[in-house]
Amino acid sequence: MSDDVLLTLEELVLVCSVTPEWVRERVEEGLLPTAPEWRFSTIAVRRVRRMVALERDFDAAPELAALMADLLEELDALRARVR
Repeated sequence: MSDDVLLTLEELVLVCSVTPEWVRERVEEGLLPTAPEWRFSTIAVRRVRRMVALERDFDAAPELAALMADLLEELDALRARVR
C-alpha cells in the first residue's frame, strides 16, 4: 500500500479488523488522525494495528495505546534516519 493512498472508514475497518465504533471513539478522542471526509492514510493503518495489539495484548487503555504508538512511530523515524 502506497503512502499516498487514503482509505475510507469502511476500508480501514476491513483492513484492520476493528469496528467503526472503535475508530470513531479514537478519532473523537484525538488519538487517531483522519484526513477530511474521514479518510485514513497508510500511517493511520499502522497506528490502528499497533493500538489494537497494545489494547488487546496488554489490556492498555486507548490513551496509553496511542502514546505507545506515538513512541513506536518516533522510534521507526529515528531508525530510518540512522539508515
